[in-house]
Amino acid sequence: MASGFCYILAHRRNGVLYVGVTRNLPRRIYEHRMGLLGGFTSRYGVTRLVLYEEYPRFMDAVQREKNIKHWPRAWKINLIEAGNPEWIDLYDQLM
Repeated sequence: MASGFCYILAHRRNGVLYVGVTRNLPRRIYEHRMGLLGGFTSRYGVTRLVLYEEYPRFMDAVQREKNIKHWPRAWKINLIEAGNPEWIDLYDQLM
């Protein structure tokens, strides 16, 4: 089975957040950064990769995305700060 990634993008620290899922994380983040996908992330300038989690099964990543999307904002911020307290853009680590 193909793996998958659940990820969170931010405009800036404690700014607008976006939760997504993909099979190819470097490609998807590149698409967000270049504005190729349009929609929410382009409209609000949400391009900083602040958290990602890899799952061996894509459907597990999809389920994680659904769960996180239903969380209160404070929980999402706590999740980000537990793994990336400085809100560093993790995109360069993917390359």
